[in-house]
Amino acid sequence: MEYPKLFEPITIGKVEIKNRVAMAPMGALGLVSPDGCFTNRAVDYYVERAKGGTGLIITSIVKAENEIEQLKMPSFPCTTINPVHFIQTATELTERVHAYGAKIFIQLSMGMGRSGAPAFLVGQPVAPSAIPDYWDPKVTCHELTTQEVETMVKKFGESAQIAVESGFDGIEVHAVHEGYLLDQFTIAMFNRRTDKYGGDIHGRLTLPTEIVREIKSKAGCNFPVGVRFSIKSQVKGWRQGGLPGEDFVEMGRTVEEGLVVAKLLEEAGYDELNADCGTYDAWYWAHPPGYFEHGCYLPYVEKLRGVVKIPVLMAGRMEIPELAEKALEEDKADMVELGRGLLTEPCWVKKVMEHRESEIRPCIGCHVGCLGRVFEDKPLCCAVNPAVGRERIYGLEPAKKPRRVMIVGGGVAGMEAARAAAERGHVVTLFEKSSRLGGHVIGGSVPDFKADDKKLLEWYENQMHLLKVNVKMSCEVTEEVVSREKADVVIIATGSSPAALTVPGISDPKVVGAEDVLLGNKNTGKTVVVIGGGLVGCETALYLAKQGKAVTVVEMLGDLLISGRTVPHMNRIMLIDLLKFHQVTTMTKTLLLEVNGQGAVVLCGSCRKYLPAESIVVSAGYRPDDALYRRLSGKIPELYRIGDARDAGTIMTAIWEAYEIGRSV
Repeated sequence: MEYPKLFEPITIGKVEIKNRVAMAPMGALGLVSPDGCFTNRAVDYYVERAKGGTGLIITSIVKAENEIEQLKMPSFPCTTINPVHFIQTATELTERVHAYGAKIFIQLSMGMGRSGAPAFLVGQPVAPSAIPDYWDPKVTCHELTTQEVETMVKKFGESAQIAVESGFDGIEVHAVHEGYLLDQFTIAMFNRRTDKYGGDIHGRLTLPTEIVREIKSKAGCNFPVGVRFSIKSQVKGWRQGGLPGEDFVEMGRTVEEGLVVAKLLEEAGYDELNADCGTYDAWYWAHPPGYFEHGCYLPYVEKLRGVVKIPVLMAGRMEIPELAEKALEEDKADMVELGRGLLTEPCWVKKVMEHRESEIRPCIGCHVGCLGRVFEDKPLCCAVNPAVGRERIYGLEPAKKPRRVMIVGGGVAGMEAARAAAERGHVVTLFEKSSRLGGHVIGGSVPDFKADDKKLLEWYENQMHLLKVNVKMSCEVTEEVVSREKADVVIIATGSSPAALTVPGISDPKVVGAEDVLLGNKNTGKTVVVIGGGLVGCETALYLAKQGKAVTVVEMLGDLLISGRTVPHMNRIMLIDLLKFHQVTTMTKTLLLEVNGQGAVVLCGSCRKYLPAESIVVSAGYRPDDALYRRLSGKIPELYRIGDARDAGTIMTAIWEAYEIGRSV
């Protein structure tokens, strides 16, 4: 077997797990009933990953109580709002997961504390001390009383009994991790208490110690209890994280303290540590965007693995099979966890076992469809797998009658429509006017920090081959070509073109488009002004700055990365921090007035400023290329327009629209 360690059984407490791949806990917003129970969609969501071969499922956070810290429902599950109904729905979940030989742990949470998003909270946020709220520092958190904390501990005991009755195989406590409420008690930066839950490191660990003992007293000493655990907080100040490779003074939990805490948690009775890094103040560490390297927690988890004897689980972009196997072989971890990697590819384990790694749909680290949606009060899903969280109702069914489907455009929208239609049994022909498939993602995948976008394009090309899609390259489609094809369905996915600016001097040779720069069609000098502080502009600026160029970003709005589609919080703050780290100058509320022989003239407030530059890179958005669609409209009975051809958007909007049409034609 190519990956023997991945498929080796492991024991946590007294529970044997068939392989060393776990599903990381992820907030399953939108899959919860009004009384805090699992819906049928939640059951299908977890069962799909068990069916795909995952050894251990760890659920979304499940609150142990919803009175002291009250969240709006439905948001996250809660064991104690309606225990009878919770047991009914959870039992269906555990029974179905067990049928596939998987084990399932429930992740029990004390709550959010100062990290609770206002959209979820009812009333004032709570915390161990009267400290500033993360989302709005002007708000001071309510300091929990000793009695309130003790009540929360008792709720963990009640929840443990419910978990046992529901058929769960273990509990994972949420969390001495990510700066959530329990973690806030363990970190001196947030905990200023003088009762038994405060003081030195032993006092601050009183709460997680009481919790594990309360759970064991109610569930039994052999019932496994793990804890989600951040080895290092990665915080250099309030609401300010430190980047990988950055030298900064840790304000939260240091690695040295983290190792001491880990040993104390083991002594307290915890049976596993589910390890990562980060807090909300350094949120991109806890939810690493594509700007992180794969296996970003390995240097920290390796140290942790050396000081404890209980199993150590590790996430951190571990969905590359070779990387996961190597981490296990070298004893850097005992199990690997896949979070978003199991959203994009529920059958990851099965495909690795069957040597079908090229068929694993990659996560691109965008957060747009998963956690980004959760914080917009939308159901959990995935940018590149639209069936996530609605597996039973939104899958691909075989077509009752195969049809001839013609798709014009080979970007991700065109390829996704082709994939979905071909998988259903339709005869699909895809036309692309250039010599490459991928559209704008080709240029977007050039920077080293966008390598996962390149993997997505490779996956799509492989899907075209496996599904026998007839791909016609370097073929520009006209009305005559459409007429000659005689297709039953025509899908227009012709993409978009960069929006043009109309200012004096814009035709100067030093003015180049961002995509031309990324594709290597145009070179830039050593001093560059990037016009446009959206995602493409900022990522292009970072790409150029990492080459040692002096870069200035000019954005007419009041901040970076706020135009167009929402960039998820962790991706946005990390990209902004990376621009600062690489010494990119940013100018907001600034408008390009003209380009001249020496550089750019801009209006900043009421002041005209001159920015010397050898190159001006324009990233001012995109406009749909829908001329063919408009010419065909009214002439083709079944005609669709998808992706950027309909409305310039994101990879997610392109894929989701394409999937919707491909699954229904």
